[in-house]
Order: sequence, then C-alpha cells, then structure tokens
Amino acid sequence: MIKRDTYMNRIRPFIGNELIKVLTGMRRSGKSVMLELIQKEIISLGVSSAQLIKLNFEDYNNAKLCSADALHKELTDKITQIEGKAYLFFDEIQEVDEWEKCINSIRVEFDCDIYITGSNAKLLSGELTTYLSGRYVEFTMYPFSYPEFSEMYVKTHPSTSQQEMFTRYISFGGMPYIGNLRYEEDSSQLYLRDLFNSVVLKDIVKRNRIRDVDLLERIIAYVFSSVGTTFSASSISKYFKSENRVVAPETIMNYLSYCMDAFLIYRVRRQDLQGKKLLMINEKYYVADHGFREAVFGGNISNINQVLENIVYMELLRRGYKVYVGKLGEKEIDFVCENKSDRLYIQVSYLLASESTIEREFSVLESVADNFPKYVISLDEINISRNGIKHKNISDFLLTPKWG
Repeated sequence: MIKRDTYMNRIRPFIGNELIKVLTGMRRSGKSVMLELIQKEIISLGVSSAQLIKLNFEDYNNAKLCSADALHKELTDKITQIEGKAYLFFDEIQEVDEWEKCINSIRVEFDCDIYITGSNAKLLSGELTTYLSGRYVEFTMYPFSYPEFSEMYVKTHPSTSQQEMFTRYISFGGMPYIGNLRYEEDSSQLYLRDLFNSVVLKDIVKRNRIRDVDLLERIIAYVFSSVGTTFSASSISKYFKSENRVVAPETIMNYLSYCMDAFLIYRVRRQDLQGKKLLMINEKYYVADHGFREAVFGGNISNINQVLENIVYMELLRRGYKVYVGKLGEKEIDFVCENKSDRLYIQVSYLLASESTIEREFSVLESVADNFPKYVISLDEINISRNGIKHKNISDFLLTPKWG
C-alpha cells in the first residue's frame, strides 16, 4: 500500500475537528484506501478502533441504509454505544438519498469526526448541500503520480531503469489497482478497459439517464484522440455532421459535462495573457488517466506528445495549480499555472530534435515579460536551457518535489 503522503499531509490538520472531510475523485482512484490510511492515522493517535464506524454504500449489504432516515437511525444506534468521540467513514456517499440531511444532523447531534467519499464532482453542488455550507473541506484525489507509480512499480520490478520505468508509466498510467496485478500487460489492460466501462456506465450513463450511449462513446473517443488539442462542442458537431450524423452542440456540451462530473476528463480554458481574460471558446481537454487512453483506444506511443502533455497537466492538478492554456498574440503556451502567489509557464514537447522545434518551444516563453519560472519539458536527456528558461527531462521534472 502506497502511503500517498501528499494527500495525508493536506488532510492531517483537519483530523478531529468539526469540519466534514470530503474526498472526491474518479472511481478506483484510491479514495477507499485513503480512508483506510486515515483510520490508521487516527488509531496511531491513541483512538480506539471501537470508536470507528465504517460503511461502504457500494456494498449490497448496506443497500437498506441508502436513505437518509434509515442511515440516521443506524448511526444513532451505533454512536450512542461509543464512549468518547465517534469517527465516521462513509464510502461512495452519493448512493444515499438525501445524504446531506442525515450527515448534517449527525454532525449536530453527536461529538463526531466525519469523512466521506464520492465519485461525482457535483457531490457538493446540489440544493441539499446548503445543509453543509461552510461545514466541510474537500480534497480531490487523482490516480498515481509518476513518483507514486515508481514506488509501486519497483516493488515487483526492482531493477528497472528510470527510462524503462517512465515508458511503463506511459503505457499503464496511474490507476492504483494495477499494482496488485504486478503490471502484467494483458491483465492490466483488461482491468483498465473494464474500469473505463464501469465509469462510463455507472457514473455517466446511469447517473445522467443517457439513452444515446453510442453518441456518448463517440464523443469520448473524439476527446481521447484529441487530447491537448483546442476544440469546441461546435467543432465536434461539425465533425459528426461530416459523418452524416446531426448532433446539436448543446447536446455535446452536456455529454462533456457529464464526463467531467465523473472525473473522466478535465477541461482547460484559454487565457489571453495580454488582455488578461478567459476565452470561452476552443478549450483543451485531458484524460484523468492516460492508461485509459492506451487500454481502450491505443496509440499512446504514436501520439507521445499528447500523452506527455496529459501527464504534465494531471501532475499540475495534483500539486494544487489552477491551469490555463496561454494565448499570447498568435502564439500559445501549453500551460499557465497559478497557485496562490506562485505562477509557472510550461511548454511540453516530445523531443527538441531540430533548431526549429527548439525555437518554437523557447521563443513563446521568451515573449512573456515577467520573472515567474518558465520551463520547457521534453524526453531529452541533454539540458539546453537558455535565457533563464529551464529545460527539464520530463521524468526528472515529475520527480522534483518543488518547482521554481
């Protein structure tokens, strides 16, 4: 089990206080394991395991508790038997109807510390969340970062070189469970395909009552094949029209939103760096885990530049950055990254194999008139930094604890 210290360090200051801790993220991204790690942390502080109550609402045995009234009664019965503070852990809480009413009532009635997980970005955006307004703190979990993947991978492949390790990361991605499969290729790819189908069917189709599943699959395929490319719902609509299928841009936008709600894809808006405003057309989209892209559609190696961009983008999210695509006149910067008072500019390229490529990647960053750190990231091993712009090998960049 990987400790996932990045998340624990963020959660630890909130252990024991009255705020409800909410862990969100894609299905099977490690939320349940994180709950286990939190439980171990709490017990290490001297809390008795008898004070912990754990419920997973994807377990059929708990189906009878999937209403606010039934859950409230069950928790009341259990908490009143506990001496001292109760520590409550609820996995996939969205399966409980009107769960917010129950959780808020329990929070008010008892001395308790509450942790919940959910696989939908709108878990805390419904009308009922007025019950929890200002009373929770949210942590979004993502698939394994490259350092986490490396830590898991070397357990079964201890003599792997750094270069080979990163190649395997490109193929497998970061879904935690495939470490249990020892990263065996056939079984790992099968698992990723099944998990992808589960996310699509359970978290997108069923939740949003989608009837045209074929259209949804086509839109997802389009996004997966266009990672890191600017496009709009209108451009997808025109593409479908060229294939003799009429689909309104509004329908496409709705389907894209459903995929984002399930944490399957992420949208990145463009920012005009000169006008200092967000542009509302031609965004970019990235996949939550590039291992899905390889397992379901293939082509990670042949589209390596797109995949490298995807990997860097997801790492920026893990580190808490807000990310935009930067527009500077006719030029474009892959990532403009903001975090409190910190800002980074990043260009991602496969290889800087020609003078024209080097000029293209560096010149756009040289056009930015501020002193925030600027990086060109590629697979090259030789450092060709220039004019204050740092060139880094991508695996070295991902393994660096702090950029700047």
